Amino acid sequence: MANSFTEENYLKIIHNLSGPEGAEVSTNALAEGTATRAASVTDMLKKLAEKGLINYKKYQGVTLTEMGEKLALKIIRKHRLWEVFLVEKLGFGWDEVHDIAEELEHIPSDRLVDRLSAFLGNPQFDPHGDPIPDAKGNMPTADYLKLSEVEIGDKVLMMGVLDHETPFLQHLDRSGIMLGCRMEVREINDYDRSALVLIDDVKTLFISQEVSKNLLVQRL
Repeated sequence: MANSFTEENYLKIIHNLSGPEGAEVSTNALAEGTATRAASVTDMLKKLAEKGLINYKKYQGVTLTEMGEKLALKIIRKHRLWEVFLVEKLGFGWDEVHDIAEELEHIPSDRLVDRLSAFLGNPQFDPHGDPIPDAKGNMPTADYLKLSEVEIGDKVLMMGVLDHETPFLQHLDRSGIMLGCRMEVREINDYDRSALVLIDDVKTLFISQEVSKNLLVQRL
């Protein structure tokens, strides 16, 4: 039985909220993540449970079944591959591609996705630094930490973001912060934990703690 766009979106959101440990996701968390009333979320969860895609009991957390996890990873794979295509081949900014990829991710053709991946050189990460599952659902691993966890004197490479919202990405663009840039923490303000950071050995910039905790980096 084919799944609706809404059902597929729920599976993707459950996967993202459950984290790498596959923790249970509450109805309230799903209501917030989908901007939907709790009653509507409950109705959708019942449908997904009937299809064998989630484990659900009223007043308890939700987890994906093996079948649900497999489908969620396929959707995530398509979404992130389309984001790579839109940025690398069509020249979109990383702040523009999420909504377009939300539509393209529901195209059901596995053949198209496999050819898209091969055309792009089978990328492992999308334009925001998020890992792309392979055709078997295997997710590449990365040992990243938040910039807010870095100490004075550490040199790091910008690898990804946790906040994908357009205003945040546009703020990074204006600040000259992008994937692959090198950063060295020069100072950390004791009052608000903002950091003075040297970007690519060219310019220094004060970065707020709110921004720092949404930047994923790798030590050099």
